[in-house]
Amino acid sequence: MSFKSTVQRRLANRVKDALRDVSLQLALLNHQVGARLKLRDVDFDCLNLLNQHGPLGPGALAKLAGLHPATMTGVLDRLEKAGWATRDRDREDRRAVVVRAAPERGREIFELYAGMNGSMDDICADYTVEQLEIIEEFLRRTAAAGHDSTVKLTD
Repeated sequence: MSFKSTVQRRLANRVKDALRDVSLQLALLNHQVGARLKLRDVDFDCLNLLNQHGPLGPGALAKLAGLHPATMTGVLDRLEKAGWATRDRDREDRRAVVVRAAPERGREIFELYAGMNGSMDDICADYTVEQLEIIEEFLRRTAAAGHDSTVKLTD
């Protein structure tokens, strides 16, 4: 990667510093939300993955979370016991298991993020449609880079 100018390099470093700060602040927020819900951090992460990616097999969820399948069994046991997820037989392959987040519990999570969601609405209102499109693309590309880096570390 070659920068076009010193100014661009400095700005890129400021962006990376800001992303580290965002990452830390969101991790702290997620930790507080998880604690309010009486969920371990890893359990809350897996619940978030289920909510984002829909029903998944335990192996696929373990891979997404970067966890060993045996660890995933304990996570799913805790989520199921607390009523956050269910393990059901796959409709197409009755031998396979599919994990689903319990949709009726989503309101509890939504309420805990209401303050942050309101703040994000206020922040986004300050940008034009074109600026929001650029921000969205940047964040998607950043998330993809984070995913790729995670996969490389877990292989």
